[in-house]
Amino acid sequence: MTRSTALHTDRYELTMLDAGLRDGTAHRRCVFEVFGRRLSGGRRFGVVAGTGRLLDAIRDFRFGDEELRFLRDNRIVDATTLDFLAGYRFTGSISGYREGEIYFPGSPLLTIEGTFAEAVVLETLALSVLNFDSAVATAAARMSVAAGDRPLAEMGSRRASEEAAVAAARAAYIAGFAATSNLEAGRRWGVPTMGTAAHAWTLLHDSEEAAFRSQIDALGTDTTLLIDTYDIREGVRTAIRVAGTGLGGVRIDSGDLPIVAGEVRALLDELGATDTRITVTSDLDEYAIAALAASPVDSYGVGTSVVTGSGAPTAGLVFKLVARAAEDGSWVPVAKASAQKASHGGRKAAFRTLDSGTATSELIAVSDGFEELATAAQFPGARPLQVPLVVDGEPDAAALGPAGVATARAHHARVREELPVRALALSKSEPALPTEYREL
Repeated sequence: MTRSTALHTDRYELTMLDAGLRDGTAHRRCVFEVFGRRLSGGRRFGVVAGTGRLLDAIRDFRFGDEELRFLRDNRIVDATTLDFLAGYRFTGSISGYREGEIYFPGSPLLTIEGTFAEAVVLETLALSVLNFDSAVATAAARMSVAAGDRPLAEMGSRRASEEAAVAAARAAYIAGFAATSNLEAGRRWGVPTMGTAAHAWTLLHDSEEAAFRSQIDALGTDTTLLIDTYDIREGVRTAIRVAGTGLGGVRIDSGDLPIVAGEVRALLDELGATDTRITVTSDLDEYAIAALAASPVDSYGVGTSVVTGSGAPTAGLVFKLVARAAEDGSWVPVAKASAQKASHGGRKAAFRTLDSGTATSELIAVSDGFEELATAAQFPGARPLQVPLVVDGEPDAAALGPAGVATARAHHARVREELPVRALALSKSEPALPTEYREL
């Protein structure tokens, strides 16, 4: 049985609905938008992730008997609203940035069109998914930039809640990681999985040699042996003595990694294991990975920092009403005007301007009406950023499941190549591209 996502929301969504059904405004046509006023953590770009997960969650946004009973028993809404929710289906349309796309402040990542009643209740769900997944993907992309051609594995499941761990593995893979330790992410989303043994495996055996021999017997010589349970240099010697010079790899999980990696590489080469790979783990983030760029490291395993957004655990996205229908059927742009939280009303079309293939700006064309959206023909050479995601309540099948993840990963790799060199620096700075608004 599919699990409903209907109560993955804040109470005020339903109390607004309740009041709107009473005064009739719940049926007004509306346009909501998801965007960020700034990039969290002084990042130079953001990465959209979670779109496919959100479309799944919207499809499962149904108020069944259990959900309705909870709302009734706790007197959250009245009987009329309960009847409305019993038949709730999102029948509107959603457009937005492709999953894996790069974004900047003001980018209209998601545009939700429908009645107030059917759109407003999606606010918390949309923000829960996109804020977490985009924060992880943005951190993962920075780590991928720092790692260069060296592969990264996501290993942070034990540092997040069980469902967040799966979502984080998915987001990291979209943004450039090569694999995850999380098996559910492999089953559900098609993310390649990896993993061999922990220190407990070595400690279980009477000697390090016995542990290595058992692992080799089970997994073959192409496996990776964890060599720092005891003395690292002795661990390297034992590993090669047991597996031979054809050992696939060794993993280092402690110590001053640039120094230790150099020592391990020298010892492996001295022993004739010149093709044995070195993987390093141990509290890595993008800065530690960058510091290892000159070290003889072949791959990285990253845990806590990637699943927590490496210091920016949320993307800081918001969900705002930007246009609504007036009583005469015309469209009225609306926007919050309070200090520090001002936003741009009106429906928007977004483009990325390019110069010889390099991105130069985020161009957002704002329409006062509904039918006058800008088109690519009005901005020659600019790349349109929005695509249909839900049409008349039906999600784009291509964005769902493992196939959607693979498509998002490929799209991210392509669009990252458009970024100017300054966008790839790790230091805190202003966004790499300016956001320009054009009123139509």
